[in-house]
Amino acid sequence: MKILLTTLHAKYSHASLALPCLAAYCRDIPDADFAIREWTVNEPREHLLRLVMAEQADLIAFSCYIWNIEQILKIVSDIKMIAPETQIVLGGPEASFGIFELMHDNPAVDFVIKGEGEEAFKQLLVTLLQEPAILQQEMLAEIDNLFSRDGKDTAAGPLRRKQLALDSLPSPFEAGFVDFAKPLIYYETSRGCPFSCAFCLSSVEGAVRSFSPERIKKDLLYLMNRDVAQIKLVDRTFNYDAERADMIWAFILEHNRSSHFHFEIAADLLTEKNLLTLADVPEDTFHFEIGVQSSSAATLEQVGRTADLDRIFTQVQRLKTGTAIELHLDLVAGLPGEDYYGFLDSLQAIADLKPDMIQIEPLKVLKGAPMRAIAVREGYAFSASPPYTILHNRWLSYEDICRIETIGRLLDLFNKHGGFSAAFTLLERRTPFSRVLDQMARQAGNENLSSLSCRRVFELFARLAEPLTDAEERARVHDALFFDYCHVEMPLMGKLPSFAAAQQSRCSWPGHRDIPNDLELPPDSRIKSFCYTFMRDYRTEENSSGLGELTFVYVSGAGRGLQVFVSSASR
Repeated sequence: MKILLTTLHAKYSHASLALPCLAAYCRDIPDADFAIREWTVNEPREHLLRLVMAEQADLIAFSCYIWNIEQILKIVSDIKMIAPETQIVLGGPEASFGIFELMHDNPAVDFVIKGEGEEAFKQLLVTLLQEPAILQQEMLAEIDNLFSRDGKDTAAGPLRRKQLALDSLPSPFEAGFVDFAKPLIYYETSRGCPFSCAFCLSSVEGAVRSFSPERIKKDLLYLMNRDVAQIKLVDRTFNYDAERADMIWAFILEHNRSSHFHFEIAADLLTEKNLLTLADVPEDTFHFEIGVQSSSAATLEQVGRTADLDRIFTQVQRLKTGTAIELHLDLVAGLPGEDYYGFLDSLQAIADLKPDMIQIEPLKVLKGAPMRAIAVREGYAFSASPPYTILHNRWLSYEDICRIETIGRLLDLFNKHGGFSAAFTLLERRTPFSRVLDQMARQAGNENLSSLSCRRVFELFARLAEPLTDAEERARVHDALFFDYCHVEMPLMGKLPSFAAAQQSRCSWPGHRDIPNDLELPPDSRIKSFCYTFMRDYRTEENSSGLGELTFVYVSGAGRGLQVFVSSASR
């Protein structure tokens, strides 16, 4: 039997961990031939259908999420029209709730697996491959958490919370089912979450389970020895056990060669020992994502979020000042009791911590999450189709939600292009960070903010910042903004950003001979340089001026991203 395991990602850089885990767990089934194929939702459906059909699979299993379920269901319907004998299996979080309705509305779907899928999927394959056809329906009805067709009806196996012993799952990496050509590799050391947040599906997954320390170390060593560039741990709260987290972090620090790691953590669970270990993390090695969600304790309490906000803020400050870890803080807009200005207060509270990145997401009222009951009780309006985004509630109007989405989009754009730290620092002297973004979002309105080049994003910032400044201050903001621009992209002669175009006389492109001697550059590099006379040196906190030229050196090479070095050496 040819078995195709597939999914559609939101971006090409994303990768699946679920599909390799399924294949690894089922690899010893006789006559089962597995293929894993991963595509994106951005590809035309007709093209995706051709790619799926070209696999000539007998059974196709789709991993379903809020970003791909609608496109998957359309493809599944087409598959059945072309090859009605092909068996279709759905799994994943978006297929795990409302299953009777899903199968009723989509007759092309033969099977749905609810929740953790490895054991049920293996039993399904064994039944289809090894049991006589006359007995298959009876056997299928005995498989835990499996929904299947029974004539025109849907049959459900026992719904049980029995969970897989994680160490019984073979390593998908060693089994050869993971595509190491991807720029990002996902890895899990645990399943489940210690929290019970109403807006998250992890709240219904049960207690946290961990792989054994020996298994974790073996997998991590395998990945690090392959020099995997980006390893993203998908544990919902990686440091739920502080001693366990410390053991893993220390192991990584001892054995890592060049990999960068992303963890989702709860800052209030960090211990003194954790902070001592993390103080040794080299620059550009760890990235922490911390879900603050709201700075209102009353709001968090209404959604079952157990958090010590004072401790979160204290520990984030300690991470910021005492480690080289990149910090990413999250907010959820639309939680009960938080109006628009309450949201701005939450944004300001985390902005004051000076994280490397802030991410804002309007609330998604997910199928199966306890937030659905709260939404009904509190009169929420949210989209009936994925991703089930809030439209309005008692505290936020639709216009408020739109403005919050614009703030989030602006932050994403600014973070993508270096963060605009010098320009923001000047603007924040007069207006708090959250109010700067509020005013920018009001100026942007319904403007299309997608597909903007780096230069266009900086020009957008300059235009949106204009109402926040007078003529004299605007010149200083433009100066700082150009400093930020030079940090991420080399200005080109005749193509300066519009806010700096009048300053062409202050620019020069000196070439290799005039690169400052104090810069240590990697060998075999492609090098360009640019000089500009700024009003002050924005690399320091001092408000100095008249410092002459700064020289920016742009270094690139095979297998490396752009590096920018800055020197105050004069020509």
